[in-house]
Amino acid sequence: MKTIEIKVQSNCCQTNTNESLEEKKDTTHLPIAIIGAGPVGLAAAAHLTKYSLPFIILESGPQVGENITTWGHVRLFSPWEYNIDKVAKVLLAKHGWKEPKLNELPTGNELVEKYLKPLSNTPEIKDVLHLNTRVLSISRKNIDKMKTANRNSLPFVLYTEQNGSFKIFEARAIIDASGTWGNPNPANSSGVWLKDEEAIHEQIFYGIPDILGKDKNRYLNKRIAVIGSGHSAINSLLELATLKEQSSEIEILWVMRKQRVEDAYGGENLDALEARGKLGSRIHRLVDSGVVKVITPFRTQYIKGDNGKIKLVGDKNGEIETLSNIDELIVNTGNRPDFSILSEVRTDIDTATESISALAPLIDPNIHSCGTVRPHGEKELRQPEKDFYIVGAKSYGRAPTFLMATGFEQVRSVVAYLAGDIAASEKVELELPETGVCSTNLNTSDTCSTGGCCS
Repeated sequence: MKTIEIKVQSNCCQTNTNESLEEKKDTTHLPIAIIGAGPVGLAAAAHLTKYSLPFIILESGPQVGENITTWGHVRLFSPWEYNIDKVAKVLLAKHGWKEPKLNELPTGNELVEKYLKPLSNTPEIKDVLHLNTRVLSISRKNIDKMKTANRNSLPFVLYTEQNGSFKIFEARAIIDASGTWGNPNPANSSGVWLKDEEAIHEQIFYGIPDILGKDKNRYLNKRIAVIGSGHSAINSLLELATLKEQSSEIEILWVMRKQRVEDAYGGENLDALEARGKLGSRIHRLVDSGVVKVITPFRTQYIKGDNGKIKLVGDKNGEIETLSNIDELIVNTGNRPDFSILSEVRTDIDTATESISALAPLIDPNIHSCGTVRPHGEKELRQPEKDFYIVGAKSYGRAPTFLMATGFEQVRSVVAYLAGDIAASEKVELELPETGVCSTNLNTSDTCSTGGCCS
């Protein structure tokens, strides 16, 4: 019989130690990359400045707060006091910034013009802010997601498109504050984008249109359906009702999945935030008066173009119902995060909410409102990929309960940890009104409709 000799090599399935050591890199000289120049991203920059840590900001839009400008006409529920990061405030004051009245409610445009732009123009931030720079993908240098040896010691590589040209940045850490606003959910109740809906996109507005301003003519004398039951939807309905006072031919349909319309009114006069409470009371009156016609519970199955009109087909109490002859559709069904740039990054994302996994039990929208989400920081935001963090609205995934002030607390904790200030990173320094901080469209003392998400 032939003898077969098997030689066992102890390192056959082990990393070559010498090779691994050669791959180690010193990344301490590299900047920390912030993705997104909104309120949370710029707050992160201010905190990095406080610790004298080098950083860069990569913003896909032509200006800071680009997403906010799409709902710039909307007034926040919360006063300036809760929309200015404390460390950013100190940095601005250093350069002679004139602070707005802290008890006033800013619009989205005012937030950008009076706070975000001045902050971005401080010498500490201006020279490291890269506008028109879209991040295409992120990886560790020279390795893909599968490789583990010395992974944590390798720099991050950010592949970007900057003003039409390809550009690569390296970073020692990444703070993804890119948000979710530019990635809306479809009208389809199943959350699936269908070709028929995409085919009539010119008659659909995803977000908060400026109904009383630049978008006014679009909605005059039209039959309009608003899909959604949150603050963005109510904002749209209230402005349509105001426009109807000028154009009686307007017909307003409110389509939602809730079993009862009363569930969308909120706390009304019991709400600790007066503007938000008045919002619910106003839409309540409009429904009772018949100005707004409610169709609920209606679960949209598909949308089709129909001789220049829109047809909604959905399930209502187990039976198929069709809403026809709709001229315009406003879809306010929330937003979802875009993880396409993170395909080579090791992340831990909740399968239901698409939030950071550790946050999911804290932010389930079926349980929590804006005011009941427990403060959290670096520990909860920590990812399997060392020194990579998702913060801001994107950290909440599809949950609509994110608060701007919560984002400020997130980056305070994360930056403290990256700076080695572990004690500070473990503290909780968040102060909120008892029922939370969301947004409104308060044009006068009597007009306090809501805007978008809990930003």
